[in-house]
Amino acid sequence: MSDSKTWTFTGIPYLYRHTKGTYYARLSIGGKPTFRSLKTKILSVAKPQLNELLQDNAHRDELGKDTVITEKMTGAEALAIRESQLQNDPSTKKSTKRYWREIVGLIKKTWPDFKTLEMRRISVQHCEQWAGEAVKVMAPTRFNNCLLILKSLFKIAIKQGVRRTNPALEVKRAKIRPKDLSGKLPSKSHFKQWVTTLRAARGRTSQDRADFVEFLAYTGMRLGESKFVLWKHCDFAKGEILVLGDPTDGTKNGLFRRIPMIAAARELLEKMKARSKPASLDEPVIRVKSAYAAMGRAANKIGIAPLSHHDLRHLFATICIESGVDIPTVSRWLGHRDGGILAMKVYGHLRNEHSIAAAGRVSFAA
Repeated sequence: MSDSKTWTFTGIPYLYRHTKGTYYARLSIGGKPTFRSLKTKILSVAKPQLNELLQDNAHRDELGKDTVITEKMTGAEALAIRESQLQNDPSTKKSTKRYWREIVGLIKKTWPDFKTLEMRRISVQHCEQWAGEAVKVMAPTRFNNCLLILKSLFKIAIKQGVRRTNPALEVKRAKIRPKDLSGKLPSKSHFKQWVTTLRAARGRTSQDRADFVEFLAYTGMRLGESKFVLWKHCDFAKGEILVLGDPTDGTKNGLFRRIPMIAAARELLEKMKARSKPASLDEPVIRVKSAYAAMGRAANKIGIAPLSHHDLRHLFATICIESGVDIPTVSRWLGHRDGGILAMKVYGHLRNEHSIAAAGRVSFAA
């Protein structure tokens, strides 16, 4: 097969697609053009990997083949520089900075010797050995973010003239498999039984925890958003709940939104307001920070799978879609900015099932 038929230019500089579907970077190394596999058939994944490879290649060309690396930098020094960059970035929210601190902490925990190693002496094999162990003890998304930070540490070393190449570029990202929600989320009857069990507990805050659980399930809010909802944000006249998020950082994507008060949410809020009798509309609706332990005990008691706070968000979306609400609308209620792409990935199977059921009702009979 000829070269022109093997490679297809994507329209993005340096990015080509092989006839088998894999994306490649077209580089010039040592004056010789060559193709470097990006090891993905997904364009959205190939683009950032291409950028990283181009940066790495640019630094290598700047240093030159005959450059002798004499500067020294330990892993601890590179980590300190990266942590400073993350914490001093004015465009990053406090919650995001906390998250990246956790990711840096995971690298330190899973690669304890990294801090004492010289950055110039760390090889691809070192990185692959770390990856093989780290991927066993953390979720794929966290592993991929650790890998992202690790790559950035070598970029720092390259920029400082400590090394020429980025060995972490050879480490593959972990595959993120779609969540299987079908066997985990409770049925409507089990959900009611679960909430009843939560309310029947004799704890001092049992009612508040049950309210919290129902509130999350009937609104689809994120845990971090729910605690900032005040009574003044609940517009019973319009049937809407205003979601602003953290007073400093806002919501996860920085945008406020309005969630419709479905019938169950309105009934719950009216009961909560009558029971708590808030002295001011500036009081928070939710009176507890978490219900996780109580949720687990109640689930065990009635024999259903344990649920997390975030599972209640999935439950809300699932019930909405099963009730006939289209996925783009559900996506807006959830606060997604992608027009429904993420929701389609997570809940698309529900749409397909309901599509088949709806097709059974189509008739051309006269």
